[in-house]
Amino acid sequence: MKALIAGGGIGGLTAALFLQRIGVEVEVFERAGEIRELGVGINMLPHAVKELASLGLQPALEAAGIWTRELLYTNRFGQVVWQELRGIEAGHDHPQISIHRGRLLGLIHKAVIEQLGPSAVRTGCTVQSFRQSEGGVTIEVADRGGRVELSGDLLIGADGIHSNVRAQLYPDEGPPIWNGVMLWRGCTVWPLWRDGRTMAIAGGNFAKFVLYPIASVPDRDDLRLTNWAVMAKTGEAHALPPRPENWSRFGVAAEALPFVRDRFRLGFVDPAAIIEATGEFYEYPNCDRDPLPRWSFGRVTLLGDAAHPMYPVGSNGASQAILDARSLADHLLSRSSAEVALDAYDAERRPATEKIVVSNRNGGPERVIDTVDARAPEGFVDVDAIAPHAERQAIVSGYARLAGFDS
Repeated sequence: MKALIAGGGIGGLTAALFLQRIGVEVEVFERAGEIRELGVGINMLPHAVKELASLGLQPALEAAGIWTRELLYTNRFGQVVWQELRGIEAGHDHPQISIHRGRLLGLIHKAVIEQLGPSAVRTGCTVQSFRQSEGGVTIEVADRGGRVELSGDLLIGADGIHSNVRAQLYPDEGPPIWNGVMLWRGCTVWPLWRDGRTMAIAGGNFAKFVLYPIASVPDRDDLRLTNWAVMAKTGEAHALPPRPENWSRFGVAAEALPFVRDRFRLGFVDPAAIIEATGEFYEYPNCDRDPLPRWSFGRVTLLGDAAHPMYPVGSNGASQAILDARSLADHLLSRSSAEVALDAYDAERRPATEKIVVSNRNGGPERVIDTVDARAPEGFVDVDAIAPHAERQAIVSGYARLAGFDS
């Protein structure tokens, strides 16, 4: 069996590793001219780390990232709304690992090249369209030399929120849906906070600020490469964003700073200071798509952001793509045909990710700070008087169960 994968991101390359492990020949087509280690911080949740560990990647993950120990949710004054242990400390068999997205992609790509060979990933190649028959799938690929047709037994669309494969399956869907929120993200070397393994999400309904370490700094125990993010409403839901969605678009400090300056008083960090200390950072409009009624059609299916783009709350997007990849390989190994396997994969993963997409639209676990902020916008003396412990626990624990990483 030969699988053609459109998209050489985290989901597509992880799928390549899982498929190679069960004896499937794989060819990956990535539209970018090279696999580049771009981006900022990302969190790999324990259930995703478990799958990467099964591929032998956990030592490299731990060497490149930070083994996250604790998560704090606070209001804009730094008052703790909720705190919880994460990963191993929370009772999981595997850690939560915070890591630079580019480093994560780089180590997965390195494993693909080592295990599948350098010819398995073709860069500068865009899967433009496909057609399928009873015996296989033929794709049209555009590269530097023009257009060529190539054939395989199945096609996996892992080509992101602007997926060409999804567009052919659902030609009338339209553009991604913006909820009016802009996301700015960056990382810079910053002084150690607490134990150097703590993540904080602060703010409320006006704006949120996220801070967590993603790598050690050689020969400096007092510093960490630290990721930050600001999320704030800048437009109307369902309107077109001011600029097209592009993960590599640079942000403008003058646009992000008004949402944090003179508003956040966190104690452990001045959000404006870390933004101003960061050189280049990125902006991205908070976009997703409506859940689909079906991913798999015959020998063609979707995976990762092509299947279930979601708002970046709950640290969950890349983790769900990795779970997709493992599920797809498992069903291909155990089913009688590619079509039956893709249907079974669809039936398992689509309903699970649909619930997460919907939950993220409502704030996901970060709704715990929205709830307290709505009731006590100027802070509180006793958080239990504002939102009882059981109510706050139901929000964060309910999301963990939904996303599949409750301990």
